Amino acid sequence: MMDLPAGTRNFNYAEDMTIFRTRTQKFMLLAVAAFLIAAPFWFNNYLLGVANLIGITIIAATGLNILTGYCGQLSIGHAAFMAVGAFTSAILTGRFHVPFLAAILAAGILAGLVGVLVGIPSLRVKGFYLAISTIAAYFIILWVINHWTNMTGGFMGMSVPPAEILGISFTSQASQFYLILGFTAVVIFGAKNLARTKVGRAFIAVRDNDLAAEVMGINLFNYKLLAFFIGCFLAGIAGGLTAHWVGFISGENFSLTESILYVGMIIIGGMGSTMGPIFGAIFIRLLGEVVTRMVPVMESTLSLPAGFATGFGPMLFGLVIILFLVLEPRGITHRWQLFKSSYRLWPFSY
Repeated sequence: MMDLPAGTRNFNYAEDMTIFRTRTQKFMLLAVAAFLIAAPFWFNNYLLGVANLIGITIIAATGLNILTGYCGQLSIGHAAFMAVGAFTSAILTGRFHVPFLAAILAAGILAGLVGVLVGIPSLRVKGFYLAISTIAAYFIILWVINHWTNMTGGFMGMSVPPAEILGISFTSQASQFYLILGFTAVVIFGAKNLARTKVGRAFIAVRDNDLAAEVMGINLFNYKLLAFFIGCFLAGIAGGLTAHWVGFISGENFSLTESILYVGMIIIGGMGSTMGPIFGAIFIRLLGEVVTRMVPVMESTLSLPAGFATGFGPMLFGLVIILFLVLEPRGITHRWQLFKSSYRLWPFSY
């Protein structure tokens, strides 16, 4: 009810469960859908590449948001599960000629199962200690990938064939845009509905007070492992899409820095909300593009110490995260909610 404009009421359960309740919400959905569908016709390849990166990032960040934002299980090794998905899909399609859709599903499932193994200690450890265990898992997974040379190509990496569905090969940035957009839309819709189910409410209960949740009959171990599976499953899907999008992968594509950035994304966007990963992914990726373009200009126009411009990007990311933690710990989503509340009296919203 708090998200509804003045004068709008839910008179039955079906209305209460409707995601797009008002005319404004439906109009905004149609406007965004029309914009995204038409984007490849007026975006150049560079902008489409940025949009594809944002779409993949939203999928991975949504998985981490389910795990950390909803269930409260802090993971700093998210990029490793993306790597599992990426190499699984690459190996299945490139070496065993498995269809793309089957390979991407297998990538998600295998990443989810690896996540379950990593999540087993979550019943005994939490918070900082759980974060350390996920970092350890990251290094173990990357070590296996880098040294399993016969299968993954080791440090040299491996080529990945383009995604193909029903004979349609997704080779151009525009075609890949529609492919990634479809996956992203399904993931966002699924995450929105998951948060409103019994499972989603159990995740939130575990996050807020796991002892009280256990007293209420919630099986902590089962739900924590389920959160790890879902979060890592989506990371595996994002990793598989990354592999087919870039066409060549190695362990360097999935650095620990990326894992930390994903944590920063859900903090900046707003943990525990569907829009949080979207806002966070868009903000961080666009900021990254701005920094990439600023560094050469800074190096050519300013007399800076050696290496200063190169380290400007990480420094700026760190500063942004600190500012959000201090000034707006609830993230961009909270600001979006405040903005929407200012216009609840619009007649168009009824």
